[in-house]
Amino acid sequence: MNQPLRHLLQIEGLQPPQIAAMLDLAESYVLLNRSGKTQRDLLRGRTMISLFFEDSTRTRTSFELAGKRLGADVINMSVSTSSVNKGETLLDTAATLNAMNCDLLVVRHDQSGAPALLAQKVDAAVINAGDGTHEHPTQGLLDALTIRRRRGRLEGLVVAICGDVLHSRVARSNIHLLTAMGSRVRVIAPPTLIPPEVERLGVEVFHDMKAGLQGADIVMALRLQKERMARGLVPSAREFFRFYGLDAAKLAWAKPDALVMHPGPMNRGVEIDSAVADDPVRSLIREQVEMGVAVRMAVLDLLARRTHRND
Repeated sequence: MNQPLRHLLQIEGLQPPQIAAMLDLAESYVLLNRSGKTQRDLLRGRTMISLFFEDSTRTRTSFELAGKRLGADVINMSVSTSSVNKGETLLDTAATLNAMNCDLLVVRHDQSGAPALLAQKVDAAVINAGDGTHEHPTQGLLDALTIRRRRGRLEGLVVAICGDVLHSRVARSNIHLLTAMGSRVRVIAPPTLIPPEVERLGVEVFHDMKAGLQGADIVMALRLQKERMARGLVPSAREFFRFYGLDAAKLAWAKPDALVMHPGPMNRGVEIDSAVADDPVRSLIREQVEMGVAVRMAVLDLLARRTHRND
């Protein structure tokens, strides 16, 4: 990459060569991890702090594992027991973290834009691990890597993203990344779960699963985010599954070899049927988790190159 990234706050605005370079580097880490040679000294002497204002299992754990596999000193700050829970502002937290001279700061926050604000106030490289309904850039990268490894390309593929698009930062990162890399992206959801003017992002909008899944190479189901949802957007979980839940009957409307993805955690029987989620041939869900570690290793590697401290 000609201009190394200072932070990774969003996919929007990244150029295809930058995205391809990150995916290529992540590919090398997949091979390294599978070889069993996981411990490296690349980040020895560097400190990575994870600051999660929202609960997380996959993202937090995979960032921790990625940092440790690269040799970093990894610190997980528990927001529930920190000064943040006692009323400390985000800017006060930024000042505290900056005084600690950490190199990499991984942030998840329930407010869109919080990681970007921190990036303006700290010297560390900031990685957005999901902010509000804005973006989740490393999830978009790991999804793209998963698709590229199985299909050999991103360009020209038809990717259908189904479910709660309105509240999904994963959907936004995937839309930005996949359209930039030449995929055709469709979103399928009831009108109440489609963001306003989403067509401006270059996607096709469908409200009917049969129409939206025709000719799809990849079908990505999204979690129904009840914690962010106003009442009345969805009649009931049962009704949602009937019309938009991904089961074998609906998947049959896509291409015969269409592959299934889900960013997790899954609401089985709501947005996806267990038989589809666990299909050993067509489901990529477990592979997505594996790719998450490799992608986060690649991101930490690239950003650490820009934050080298003169000892």
